[in-house]
Amino acid sequence: MKDWESIKKKIDINFDNQVKALRELLSFKSVLGEAVTAEGKDMGPDTVTSEGKAYLPFGKETHRAFEYMLARGRGSGFDTVNIDNYGGHIEFPGFEKDEEGDPAGEAAETVGIACHLDVVPEGSGWDHDPFGGEISEGRIYGRGTVDDKGPAVAALFAMKALDEAGVVPDRNIRLILGLDEETGWNGMTYYNERVPEPDMGFTPDGDFPVIYGEKGIIEFEIAKKFAKTTAEGLELRSFRGGVAANMVADSARVVVNSKKTGLYDKIKDRAEEYKEKGVDIRCRNMGKNLEITVAGKAAHGSKPWEGVNAVSLMMDFLSGVDFANDDINEFIEFYNKHIGTETDGSSLGCRMEDTESGKTVVNMGIIDMQPKAARLTLGIRFPVTKTMEEIYDSMMPVLDGYGLGLIKRKYIKPIFKAKDSFLISRLMDVYRDNTGDMESEPLVIGGGTYARAFENMVAFGCRFPGQPSLEHQKNEYISLENFKKITVMIADAMYRLACDQERTDRCGSENE
Repeated sequence: MKDWESIKKKIDINFDNQVKALRELLSFKSVLGEAVTAEGKDMGPDTVTSEGKAYLPFGKETHRAFEYMLARGRGSGFDTVNIDNYGGHIEFPGFEKDEEGDPAGEAAETVGIACHLDVVPEGSGWDHDPFGGEISEGRIYGRGTVDDKGPAVAALFAMKALDEAGVVPDRNIRLILGLDEETGWNGMTYYNERVPEPDMGFTPDGDFPVIYGEKGIIEFEIAKKFAKTTAEGLELRSFRGGVAANMVADSARVVVNSKKTGLYDKIKDRAEEYKEKGVDIRCRNMGKNLEITVAGKAAHGSKPWEGVNAVSLMMDFLSGVDFANDDINEFIEFYNKHIGTETDGSSLGCRMEDTESGKTVVNMGIIDMQPKAARLTLGIRFPVTKTMEEIYDSMMPVLDGYGLGLIKRKYIKPIFKAKDSFLISRLMDVYRDNTGDMESEPLVIGGGTYARAFENMVAFGCRFPGQPSLEHQKNEYISLENFKKITVMIADAMYRLACDQERTDRCGSENE
């Protein structure tokens, strides 16, 4: 491929500007916000408006991140499209070629690269500003550096390098920008209903070498109303923990009240016993109430065993605390018996397994427990050969036994591609040629990526084998070395997929 050295040289030349772009993008706190109607200074030049006002479905900060990327794309000379502020894309147009390899008409096919600009909440315990883009010891720190703002910026600069190297692709290269991947996928649904989907593509939001299967995902709530009680004793005022169904809860807070202050001493003594076990638990008086807090460790909901669930720690602690309301005691019993610290759903009744993708993964994400009711939000990743109905049906005997309600919130179907398909084979070639790693094989994961939103798309990168999972954790970072490396690999993948023949001169070059 005669353009390849020129492409890599352009990536090197532009890299400082690429780092600057990521740091600026990280400054937008693009956590899902309330939908708003904006005008004036809250709107950028790419904002879709009606009568001078714009509906921003995912909040101002997410929209600002979207506007920033569109402006970057337009500034690099690419076409940009905004679909009613729900999402959009940046496109590098391709051309059909005549027999001599000269452009002879607009390309009929498109290669898509799907990224997302929204992030999960930052959580607590950071050593660096989660939205500061700080550089330290060769790393850029910030929420979204690996999931998924860093890869989005890498994809844009990969396109830029191809363009500046004079590559004229046979297929359009389209960088698709989603805005609510971490929550409901409503934006991508809206976008796909209005834009023809690409013929093939990938999302740089998973692992290398390439992901050929993703487990199904459901998110749901378990709810219980508590009966009133006239019994005197310890009262629960509140129990809150966690921030997202796809994130291990790294903190939990309980507030209790008792007219008998001697009960507080027993709770504090129990807390001291837990501290000796290595649990980060603290108690403090708040007027007539007692506050109990527990710290855990955040992790991605697809790999909950890599974290420490603070809600589960708190529930275990509360098993030795007797509340006046027996319904509350029973709910705590249910949690510890059927959820606890398990991550495969065995005690909940939903453990399943297949040879293609392994076993069920269960993550307890959020709890909101009040004197009158409790609500748990869980996420389950289930094997590719199983169904949503099988998972829900398997849990009902346990839930019915405790009189618990189940509220379905989210479903994302599993995907499964053939290892020897064109897309998987070509992306494996990209990985092997750029890393020299001939041992790693295609993967099936529990994470959910935008690959599910398209018929012919898979996840390709950007975490290398053996590297820690930093998604959804405090101190998320991307190394400068890997940031450049993934840009090279994305550029190579774009080239091979957007040109008819692999590593040949079929793609024309204006520099020839």
